[in-house]
Amino acid sequence: MKSVTDIAKSAREAYLELAASGSSKKNKFLESLERILGERTEEILKANRSDLEKAKKEGLSAPMLERLSLSPDRIAKIAEGVRQVRELPDPVGEIMEETERPNGLKIEKTRTPIGVVGIIYESRPNVTVDCAILCVKSGNACILRGGHEAFESNSALAKCLREALCEAKLPEDCVQILPSSDRALMGEMLKLDKYIDCIIPRGGEKLIRYVVENSTVPVLKHYKGVCSVYVDKDADEKLSEIISVDSKCQRPSVCNAAENLLIHKYAAKNLLPKIGKMLSERGVELRASSRAKAVLIPAGIPCSDASEEDFSTEYTDLIISIEVVDSIDEAIKFINKYGSGHSDCIITSDTVSAEKFLNGVDSAAVYWNASTRFTDGFEFGLGAEIGISTDKLHARGPMGLRELCSYKYKIRGNGQTRGKPVL
Repeated sequence: MKSVTDIAKSAREAYLELAASGSSKKNKFLESLERILGERTEEILKANRSDLEKAKKEGLSAPMLERLSLSPDRIAKIAEGVRQVRELPDPVGEIMEETERPNGLKIEKTRTPIGVVGIIYESRPNVTVDCAILCVKSGNACILRGGHEAFESNSALAKCLREALCEAKLPEDCVQILPSSDRALMGEMLKLDKYIDCIIPRGGEKLIRYVVENSTVPVLKHYKGVCSVYVDKDADEKLSEIISVDSKCQRPSVCNAAENLLIHKYAAKNLLPKIGKMLSERGVELRASSRAKAVLIPAGIPCSDASEEDFSTEYTDLIISIEVVDSIDEAIKFINKYGSGHSDCIITSDTVSAEKFLNGVDSAAVYWNASTRFTDGFEFGLGAEIGISTDKLHARGPMGLRELCSYKYKIRGNGQTRGKPVL
């Protein structure tokens, strides 16, 4: 079994070869992978069933089991993401800026791969493929460390990835998976800044904070997804219902699902009981402030008391916290205080209010009359995503091909010097 250091060293060597490869080889890898995923569907599902049986015995929560589960449809969607990434333009070598200085120096700023990217994630096996295809297409090697609950599924998918790399005549070590989910191996990986250029953790806040606190490698991350939907005083009734329900219920276990519902005091009496009833009928537990309870209880909508802590909690479950606010300014202030800078939405027919919200909320993705569930690389047309960043340096929001690139300056001259020419 290779040590983590040996894995990182071979990833560095593979990256240098991959970075010099053209788009055709990378696209051949993606073409092969799309086919192989279809051919190996039953093999992948068998591995996933093994993971699910073990996870159920270990008492994994329902939302985590949902994240872990694969199906023929989900594998087909993974393959569709592969196809979409193949059809996207290769970002490597793209000229971002070019200038010519008065002294004749010609300067180009061009996109280049980051290098070796370590990805640490939990539960969702599709992350294995999403991260690998984005890394390879953008010229990066990757080291994958999934959670123990998905080890068999991730290994089956990694086997498909490496087979596709061989078919494309690219180094297999462009994509490697740690041989064990032992946390000690992850700890070793976090110290290998000599070989690894960036770490991207995907999972719960506890995991991400562990990575940040223990890594000597730069980390791109979001700690948690506390997303809010704000129903303004000028909100359309139907839009308020369908967007609130979709943001919370479409897939409650993910980071872009809504955890807070805010509603303007002038809309609360009419709209809150209707939205609350629809959420409650779908099994959502309502945790309401005293102002929200004063509207919900008389309407016969069951709810419990919301604590202040609830409004900054990522439930990843069928639970939502509800507050009534006096103004859009209060809603913006509330979101900037309790939210996590991930994804937030305003529902309104007033353009001025919408623009005020879009500009005032300090989040990576801010929506007007659309579900927060769209904060996703696939939905943004990126093919897939390697993660969602709430950082403000280098990348923010869903990270696709371009966000996996750094840049370099290429300077062309004809003898220019800073000092007197040497004769």
